[in-house]
Amino acid sequence: MNKEQFIYLQETGNVSIPVILFNNYSKLGLNEEEFMMILQVKKFKQNGNQFPTPTELSEHMSFSTSTCTSILRSLIQRGFLTIEECEENTILFENYSLKPLWDKLYSYLMQENNKLEQEQSKQEDLSLYTIFENEFGRPLSPFECESLAIWIDQDDYDPVIIKAALREAVMSGKLNFRYIDRILFEWKKNGIRTIDQARNHAKKFRQHQGNSSSKQQVNQEEYQRKVPFYNWLES
Repeated sequence: MNKEQFIYLQETGNVSIPVILFNNYSKLGLNEEEFMMILQVKKFKQNGNQFPTPTELSEHMSFSTSTCTSILRSLIQRGFLTIEECEENTILFENYSLKPLWDKLYSYLMQENNKLEQEQSKQEDLSLYTIFENEFGRPLSPFECESLAIWIDQDDYDPVIIKAALREAVMSGKLNFRYIDRILFEWKKNGIRTIDQARNHAKKFRQHQGNSSSKQQVNQEEYQRKVPFYNWLES
């Protein structure tokens, strides 16, 4: 075998290891020795040996057989590896399973994703308050802040929809929280969930506004705000 052939074999004969595991193994609580042991177990399994012994593992590592045994025991006790009993052609054999590792990795990634979504939601909420204060040209009153919180936390309005209702109030020249709340109420009643749906509904409403006095009266009777709005500027 010449050098070119050797290099080719090194480039093509690799054990498949997810990059996402490389990036997060330490965050799962694995040190480098444990991570290398998992890679060795994975390599053996990939090559057909589903249950390598500590001695076999030691031959491919810088650890003694007893150290390999200790690391394997720790990985099993901490839920990164399991030993499964399998049967093939009526022959029973034991098998190392990496499913617990993938389960831990998945759970960790989901937790991180949830944290990211919560942080983004907080940023959106802060942005929402700033947008309202900019449009009103003043700080929001405690009652107005409470109303915004109700829209977000209790009514479960998407911040994008709330911003759209604010824009509609500005365009209509009725910049107050009661009018914005009325818009959100109407949109929710009509199943409006996206910004495009809100824009289309608002456009149609403006086009037919002059011919819908009776319908508006019915909507006004249906509309009841759970929390009264208080305009501190008019007190």
